[in-house]
Amino acid sequence: MPMRLLRLLPLALAAMLAVAPHSLAADYAPGEVLVNYEPGAQRAAIQRELGLRGIETLPGGTRRLQADGALPLADVIARLRETPHVEYAVPNHRARVTDFMPNDPGTDGNGLGRWHELQWNFAGEFGINAPSAWELARAADADGGHGVVVAVLDTGVAYSDRGRFVRAPDLYSRRFVRGYDFVDEDRYPNDENGHGTHVTGTIAQRTNNGIGVTGLAYGVKIMPLRVLDFQGAGDASAISRAIRFAARRGADVINMSLEFDAGVRASQIPDIVRAVRYAHSKGSVIVAASGNAGDRAVAYPARASHVISVGAVTIHGCQAEYSNSGRGLDVVAPGGGADAPNKDNPWDTAHCDPSRVGPDIYQQTFTGSSVRSFGLPEGYQGTSMAAPHVSATAALIIATRRLRRSDPSPSAIESRLESTARDLGPAGPDRRYGHGLIDSAAAIDPEIALTSRTRRLR
Repeated sequence: MPMRLLRLLPLALAAMLAVAPHSLAADYAPGEVLVNYEPGAQRAAIQRELGLRGIETLPGGTRRLQADGALPLADVIARLRETPHVEYAVPNHRARVTDFMPNDPGTDGNGLGRWHELQWNFAGEFGINAPSAWELARAADADGGHGVVVAVLDTGVAYSDRGRFVRAPDLYSRRFVRGYDFVDEDRYPNDENGHGTHVTGTIAQRTNNGIGVTGLAYGVKIMPLRVLDFQGAGDASAISRAIRFAARRGADVINMSLEFDAGVRASQIPDIVRAVRYAHSKGSVIVAASGNAGDRAVAYPARASHVISVGAVTIHGCQAEYSNSGRGLDVVAPGGGADAPNKDNPWDTAHCDPSRVGPDIYQQTFTGSSVRSFGLPEGYQGTSMAAPHVSATAALIIATRRLRRSDPSPSAIESRLESTARDLGPAGPDRRYGHGLIDSAAAIDPEIALTSRTRRLR
């Protein structure tokens, strides 16, 4: 099967500290804080003001402190983090045996629980910390993002048994809401290509069922909206109508793993720009792929205001060779493939090598031309594969209520995604990696303060 970069034409601690951001709120020593000061810190005054007393000093200089309880521990930590010359302040987390590790086997014969051998994008060094995210969501009574609706605008989804079509065996039969086929103009958005089913798998594949691989937000409901035909092509009219359809029918998140040609400008797709603005006003979080042409400009619709644009990285944490970059790139997520040949900064020079071809992204979809034959095919890589990681993480933020509101704004969710992303490339936001690599666990971790990161101008 050819590489699925899906260009749409014509639209075409120590270890203790290291794991602290991804642990449960209840898994720390009550009232204890670990603080590391930089030279110049007024330690005694800081601790007196916040009601902290010393317990011990750890190797390396970290102070273990006990709070007097006058302030909530989260507030104490937040204030410490805002204090000059405090390098870090974290709860004294307790170790657990493991995070939630599903029993999905991956490829046939690998044995139960070996899904991670394929899904580096969920559990690898430059994955998105899915096991910790799953555990955090379970602790928040939001298992797999339960209750959230994600609209997938794509080639359709193998969601039902109807005529020659069958549901993908590793998708939940009762986790779909009414969708629409904007290509054939009917109520049956069945997939005839495989791309949409693959994208949906990253978001909502059945998990811990002893079959296949896993999905990041396996508890959500999917709204399948077919806007691309069997060749993966579609038009602006269908996409704009589908965006409005999703927003009117309460989609919390809209995923668009599609792109227009690099030359297309906002003025040429006004209906889509207006539809995006409408969906944003209705509270939908809109996510789109940055594009697969290796251009130094983000493609539309990802480039539009109110859309979270997603670039792709490889298993090495490097910009993928095909991934569009540039002004307005918000975040990156795993997309697979080879590293881009970037040698203009120390980070890329030290970490990336374009001669290494990394693995693809694996989800259950068609294994050939038949819409009834399913497996875990090779060849799927691209910003199309990266975008659903972000959509699924947004769904987890909404379901776990980590923004302390039952209905957070799309802008607040985007800010949370960006402020908890793992910085890649040169320090700070940049045009290749945006705010960094999505970290699904950090995004929903209650111990990570709610912050707002200044966004770059588009």
